[in-house]
Amino acid sequence: MIEDTVRTWVAGWALSRQTPPPVEKPWGLFVEVPDNPAEAGRHVLPEAEESLVRAAAGAVSEPRTWLKAPAEPETLEPWMPDGWVVAWQDTGHLMATDLLATNPVAPEGYTVTMEIRGAVTFLRVLDASGEQAAKGQMAKVGDAVIVDRVSTEEAHRRRGLGGFVMRTLADRALEDGAVLGVLGATDAGRALYETLGWKKHATLGECIYQPLEP
Repeated sequence: MIEDTVRTWVAGWALSRQTPPPVEKPWGLFVEVPDNPAEAGRHVLPEAEESLVRAAAGAVSEPRTWLKAPAEPETLEPWMPDGWVVAWQDTGHLMATDLLATNPVAPEGYTVTMEIRGAVTFLRVLDASGEQAAKGQMAKVGDAVIVDRVSTEEAHRRRGLGGFVMRTLADRALEDGAVLGVLGATDAGRALYETLGWKKHATLGECIYQPLEP
């Protein structure tokens, strides 16, 4: 179950971020991340087994390469070779939900725009002046959607816009034939998503290859 969910998440993340498709490796999946100063690429392991983690980490020579696996960061840390550090602050949460229609209505003073490009749907919530107040996007993979980049501008927080974005995306996904939602959440995002019925399936431990300069 977790392995399938991880693979779905990776496939959808790559679509959402318009990166090259994930490449199969002996330990899992690799996604190249072009033009990103913080990340050259990411190895994502569907299974956090020590030999697989060591093999993936040992195959990396390019700094700013990340490794993500469904495990606590404390579990991954002793398996990482020299040059690797645990990205404690970036530890995430793999979450999923069975999608439900709720027919959400935009809070007063806000309007919604939606744009579909291929398998990716982009949603924006605009304030009365036409400025972006919140946004989110999702990529469809089979009968699942991967929700990504949900955020609310500082001046518009605590008005229910994050929940509105999530529910609106869910309704649109159901119209498109999806039944399952998957995402990778931060701590703050997890708190919101749990109020909407999403459930955590695994911790996403994260490490980054950043060897010391000679």
